[in-house]
Amino acid sequence: MASIIIISFKFIIFISLISTTSSQNPTYSSFVVNATRLPPEDSFDYIIIGGGTAGCPLAATLSSNYRVLLLERGGVPHTDPNVMREDGFITTLRRVDSFYSPAEVFSSEEGVPNARGRVLGGSSAINAGFYSRADDEFYNRSGINFDLDLVERSYQWIENEIVFQPELQPWQSAIRDGLIEIGVRPFHGYTLQHAIGTKIGGSTFDSTGYRHSAADLLNSAVASNIKVAVHATVERILFSGTESSGSKRNAIGVVFWDTTGRYHHAMVKEQGEVILAAGAIGSPHLLLLSGIGPRSYLSSWGIPVINHSPFVGQFLYDNPRNGISFLSPTLLHHSLIQVVGITESGAYLEASSTVRPVARVHTNHRRSHSSTVYFSVASIMEKIIGPLSAGSLRLGSTEVTTNPIVRFNYFSNPVDLERCVNGTRKIGEMLRTQAMRRFRFWNHRRATFRFVGARLPVNQSSDEEMGAFCRRTVNTIWHYHGGCVVGRVVDADLKVIGVGSLRVVDGSTFSISPGTNPQATVLMLGRHMGLKILRERLQKTGV
Repeated sequence: MASIIIISFKFIIFISLISTTSSQNPTYSSFVVNATRLPPEDSFDYIIIGGGTAGCPLAATLSSNYRVLLLERGGVPHTDPNVMREDGFITTLRRVDSFYSPAEVFSSEEGVPNARGRVLGGSSAINAGFYSRADDEFYNRSGINFDLDLVERSYQWIENEIVFQPELQPWQSAIRDGLIEIGVRPFHGYTLQHAIGTKIGGSTFDSTGYRHSAADLLNSAVASNIKVAVHATVERILFSGTESSGSKRNAIGVVFWDTTGRYHHAMVKEQGEVILAAGAIGSPHLLLLSGIGPRSYLSSWGIPVINHSPFVGQFLYDNPRNGISFLSPTLLHHSLIQVVGITESGAYLEASSTVRPVARVHTNHRRSHSSTVYFSVASIMEKIIGPLSAGSLRLGSTEVTTNPIVRFNYFSNPVDLERCVNGTRKIGEMLRTQAMRRFRFWNHRRATFRFVGARLPVNQSSDEEMGAFCRRTVNTIWHYHGGCVVGRVVDADLKVIGVGSLRVVDGSTFSISPGTNPQATVLMLGRHMGLKILRERLQKTGV
């Protein structure tokens, strides 16, 4: 069969080689400890909950002047070859368990499977690596009090450390050509900026396929000022005073436990803060468990109310992903997102290709032997800007290890469905381009695609049929956000409204997704807020 190519064992070993740098312990290893090694009680200037995409750059920045504790419920990334290699992306998302896997899975009430990072580096350690800055409109609509000079400096700091220009793989080159052919123009070449048209974005995978994540930014931390605890599960945030006192409650520390079940208390020093950076699922979840949320709802769970905050867990969003996949007649290299088409009709187009093995058994003269054959699957996907459809998060238990219940309400806003129809039509146009012809199979004098899974409707001019396709094939692109949005749960400086000494610094504060992919903006946010907090402290002390 022409679609299946037998590859020699030596070649597979070659493309799977791990660079020598991946076997070396990173610099930050010197201050990373298992939570079991921490004392029962200690104090810090800043306690950051979540060693993920925002938490790592935030912790590294604050450590320049203050004592910082970074708490991560997962382990370290560099000991897992699948996490650290581009070709381990799918394996990492599939090999999951209830407690220790780098990816933690959950499903929305709609039945759409999802995943979030449970490892130092967070979702930046398990994602597809694409790096593209936010669109200009995001800064205006986010409600966050951004300092645009710090924004630029923060992006540059991130990019100098962990961002690389990708070398286009053949499938990605074909996607580039196809996008240009259908009019997604101009072609901008390689750029980290958001711009209408087709572009090559940055990648957090280097030229050897080795991953660089938010965890690598900890290499810039001041080692004497920072402690990073892995396998540390924060149970709740601690607050001063009582509800009946009538005075504003302040976050004073956290309670967390290690893998032996032993509890630890970490307390903040005067003028210090607890900062939530646990992501769009983790941050609203922990606020609810700590007593910040709708009063009647918390009381129904028997959770003491610290502050009535009716919108915790509300305005939760996920960018729906729709697309198609097909077999390639020739073996393609494994490639994650490198090229994006930014359309004017509210959709972004991206693509990937994977190499998959199949074991075959051959019988000859009563003797059997097996061999492994490899084939490639190419995928084209679209996601919509925004989105406008809002969902919610609620508790599934008072145990922090139990995932909350989430509903994203995909396409409940008709504008989102219209944008998906626009995007999937663009995929249909792509399939008819010259650039895609070589991915067809010749059969009975016809060239056809051999689809894997869903295919686009035959009548792509029908809004009804295309809309039904969007609803039927909806999936996630792992870009969920919201739950602690600005103006509802936090203020423009990301301070939690109604309490003191507590902030949320992550994508849960976003009411819209920044540009094509949020990774760059969330990384920037951690650095930006760290610099702002340092500046605030200096102004208070008059230094």
